[in-house]
Amino acid sequence: MQPPRPAAVNNRRTSRLPRGARRLQLLRAAQDVFVAQGFHAAAMDDIADRAGVSKPVLYQHFPGKRELYLALLEEHVSELADRVAEAMGRTDDNRERVHAAVGAYFDFIDAEGEAFRLVFESDLRNDADVRAIVDRGTQSSVEAIAEVIAADTGADPERALLLASGLTGLSETSARWWLPRKNTVSRDEAVGLVSALAWRGISGFPRIDGQPSS
Repeated sequence: MQPPRPAAVNNRRTSRLPRGARRLQLLRAAQDVFVAQGFHAAAMDDIADRAGVSKPVLYQHFPGKRELYLALLEEHVSELADRVAEAMGRTDDNRERVHAAVGAYFDFIDAEGEAFRLVFESDLRNDADVRAIVDRGTQSSVEAIAEVIAADTGADPERALLLASGLTGLSETSARWWLPRKNTVSRDEAVGLVSALAWRGISGFPRIDGQPSS
């Protein structure tokens, strides 16, 4: 993994912050350390040093490394689900919806800090709580897309969910494959190619009003 980004603080401990601001600071520091080292190799000492706080301050907010990791994971899983839901609600044009859904995955995976690695590449993924959080987020994204598919095509819930799962899986896999190659294929071109591929399949399901799915 890549080394952590240069710390934004100096060697002196940071001054007192409001509780919410301190929690956010600690989460950002933890993200840098977990992405760089993985859960098992990371230490609370590393996170405290990264944040520029003492370990007692860190433990005031999070009782342990696992709880800190789960809080960070919950934040980013919710972020992805929100991106997908927003994409579905942005337009009534289904082709644009597909494009936006694919783009949501590309933007999440290309975001600064590589938080996607915690969601899709965690070395703690065999932990039951980690699986539950990731599965819940995945389900939220799939359901947001499936709801639109079911409403527009009349597909029953199971088939709509299957189609939506296919779209999210395609988007995630493609975006992760593209990330180290983004200097050769732009984000917009990559999203356009993948959404065109997905649209060719989804557009084959007619809308219940008899109109094309476009």
